[in-house]
Amino acid sequence: MIDPLPERLVDGRSWFRVADEHWDDPLDTSFARHHGGRWNPPDSFPTLYLNEDVDTARSQIARMVSGWPVDPEDLDAPFVLVTVTLPRNQIVADAVTDAGLERLGLPVTYPVDSTGSGIPQSVCRPIGAAVKLSGLRGVHARSAANRDGSGRELAWFPARASSKAQRAAPDRPFADWW
Repeated sequence: MIDPLPERLVDGRSWFRVADEHWDDPLDTSFARHHGGRWNPPDSFPTLYLNEDVDTARSQIARMVSGWPVDPEDLDAPFVLVTVTLPRNQIVADAVTDAGLERLGLPVTYPVDSTGSGIPQSVCRPIGAAVKLSGLRGVHARSAANRDGSGRELAWFPARASSKAQRAAPDRPFADWW
């Protein structure tokens, strides 16, 4: 049983989404709803995955191309960085502090376990589902793209279909933010 530590997000704060420039709507939550992500199981609920800062967005790209025969700098990447704000008064589960992680049943070493192995999505997904059922609007977590616990990301669960993230600036081409 989890007992999420609530955290109120700062109203008007900018968040960042790495997106393919060819996506019709980079703020669409249906892909994660259907396919799942770190904090939501497949065929569950709408979720928008965001980064707290540009460095974390860069880590997401580096993690994605890990093992590829090229470095991110070598990509002719179609990735853009979308800057967004969320509706006001969003209260989410804290998965950043040791206390918040413990209350979610996660080790304070998250995103890795005591042996240094990454905590799998299969562990996080039921926690995210329980957070959603508790009425909180998402999970603010240490980024799984950074094994050292640096970087922050947000799995945001819109309250209803009309709850939307809003673009806060023009999309930034890959070469401008990488």
